[in-house]
Amino acid sequence: VQLQASGGGLVQAGGSLRVSCAASGRTFSNYAMGWLRQAPGKEREFVAAISWSGRSTYYVDSVKGRFTISRDNAENTVYLQMNSLKPEDTAVYYCAALGITTARTMGVVSFNEYDYWGQGTQVTVSS
Repeated sequence: VQLQASGGGLVQAGGSLRVSCAASGRTFSNYAMGWLRQAPGKEREFVAAISWSGRSTYYVDSVKGRFTISRDNAENTVYLQMNSLKPEDTAVYYCAALGITTARTMGVVSFNEYDYWGQGTQVTVSS
């Protein structure tokens, strides 16, 4: 699976942004999908995941109620809608794929278990 993230940009605090990840190659619906982020000088952090069917989602506590992950298996795309953005959300956002599993599993396993990664898209939130 090849993953291509897009949609990042500069937004003011309190604003919204939606990032997308388009997949190609193997059957997209065979994979749980997730978003992770890495801020300068910090370790990569799990943000959100969605099961292969889209029926379950899982979020890190810091984005619950503000971010929504969704997927369109017909379009081979996963989205991360980010609302009420904060300066601490500034990071490079990466999408990743993990074979058929639950969203929660994708949120708790080591990143080394992930099958595929996208190249990342920069999100900058100004104060």
